[in-house]
Amino acid sequence: MIKNIGMGTGRRKTAVARVFIREGNGKLLVNDKEVNAYFATPEQVQTVRQPLMVTASDTKFDIVITVVGGGLNGQAGACSHGIARALSQVDVANHSSLKANGLLTRDSRMVERKKYGQRGARRRFQFSKR
Repeated sequence: MIKNIGMGTGRRKTAVARVFIREGNGKLLVNDKEVNAYFATPEQVQTVRQPLMVTASDTKFDIVITVVGGGLNGQAGACSHGIARALSQVDVANHSSLKANGLLTRDSRMVERKKYGQRGARRRFQFSKR
């Protein structure tokens, strides 16, 4: 039986990540794949690993993440948010350093909805005077 010592939910745009922290030696799985195999760019991998770097716990825990929705950038942000929440749950001392780096704040920027009578969310149809 595998015991989770911390859990967190991260959200970004339309992506939702469930993060489970377990005792281990630094393995990071996203949807049953290695983090480098799942994400396309090194920047996305670095975004996911940022909370671990800030708290200096990259080799302390094994982390299992299930993420759904959105694109890869949104999913990377959701994973980062979930890891930060789970790490602050595991050790309360992590909370201040994570908060200082802005990792516990949910990035609330979402795509604005399209309005009727317009071409997009803000873009209007071309106006013709004559």
